[in-house]
Amino acid sequence: MPTVETNGINMYYEEQGSGDPLILIMGITAPGAVWEAHANDWSQSFRCIMADNRGVGKTDKPAGDYSSEMFADDYAGLMDALSIEQARIVGVSMGSIIAQQLALRHPSKVKSTILMCPWARCDRYAKSVFQHMKDCKARLTPSEFMEWIQLLIFTKPFWDNDDAYQGLLEGRQGANSDPAPQPLHGLAGQAAACVNHDVYDQLGKIACPALVIGGKDDIFTPSWMAREVAQGIPGSEFHLYDNAGHAFHWEVMDDFNPRARQWLLDH
Repeated sequence: MPTVETNGINMYYEEQGSGDPLILIMGITAPGAVWEAHANDWSQSFRCIMADNRGVGKTDKPAGDYSSEMFADDYAGLMDALSIEQARIVGVSMGSIIAQQLALRHPSKVKSTILMCPWARCDRYAKSVFQHMKDCKARLTPSEFMEWIQLLIFTKPFWDNDDAYQGLLEGRQGANSDPAPQPLHGLAGQAAACVNHDVYDQLGKIACPALVIGGKDDIFTPSWMAREVAQGIPGSEFHLYDNAGHAFHWEVMDDFNPRARQWLLDH
């Protein structure tokens, strides 16, 4: 089981493919393995590195609040342990705030970055969503909590698709049999990082090429958040998908995977 010591924790990671390193950073509640359907495509061109974030999966889950700065330092240490001087970074949701901090705190390590459904700061709505996420985690069964997450991140066209809906049902069933479910304190630590992340005034310091991308119908992190990030990063590119939400990368995967791969090859 590949792990490295970084920033005071043991961090689990997996690799797929070869070539220039591409570090994939997952969002709140999710382990790195959730990248599999994307890494299957991108590993044709890159060495995809998928780690479990602090607080979930097979990585350590210390009690207490985490921060986006702390997460970024975790990944900087992972890169050092793997002798990676510079990498392309893709971050989704919470992973996008980690990617922002990597570009700010460790700029020489970031060649380019794709920020998926990102935010630079939370408003009252977002803070309430993360608080409610903790409350749901504490009170619901694993399958019920998974269903609540699915309601938050997928849009109507996905629910109306029979094959996609079957996948949602299977995801709920899998949540009940997960041998290593995320503990409440792990989610709470991650949620604190999400709520307290505020780099709005620092976005102009991100100098690497950046693609900001998301779904127009995202109710979790609404599109104004992504637009604010794109407007704040000099020279960034910006794209929002129609009829897609927070999980746009699943809803429009046939377009997103090759689009992202080509952008990464170009940058």
